[in-house]
Amino acid sequence: MLGLAAAGHPVNWFGGWSLIGLAFATGAAIGLFFHRENFWGGYASFRRRIIRLGHIALAALGMMNVIYGIAPWPAAGSRFGDAASIALLVGGAAMPAVCFLAGWRPSFRKLFFIPVTSLIAAVVCILLGGQS
Repeated sequence: MLGLAAAGHPVNWFGGWSLIGLAFATGAAIGLFFHRENFWGGYASFRRRIIRLGHIALAALGMMNVIYGIAPWPAAGSRFGDAASIALLVGGAAMPAVCFLAGWRPSFRKLFFIPVTSLIAAVVCILLGGQS
């Protein structure tokens, strides 16, 4: 049995599973009230849609971090590997946070450049590091 020692980026493995756990928790909490027709302004309201997006971002970006956590390349310790690791974690935490904040105060939507830039940088670093 190889265990976590076989993971190329264990911090992403732990971070990813943490994000997935938060997705389950937020889904359960939000799900308690979704049966109400006018919950957070109704089904088509910005507030309800952006909160749902934050919940899904937790799960999806958590999965991306888990996958990267067990990926063999880019190698941990390489400049592209470490940059991608950090950028995926930042994007995985920042995207749902900005979604939830924008659901609370719509003006927070102006912060979406933070997770988007981080996630694009992660993909670029992964692609460049995979070629090395």
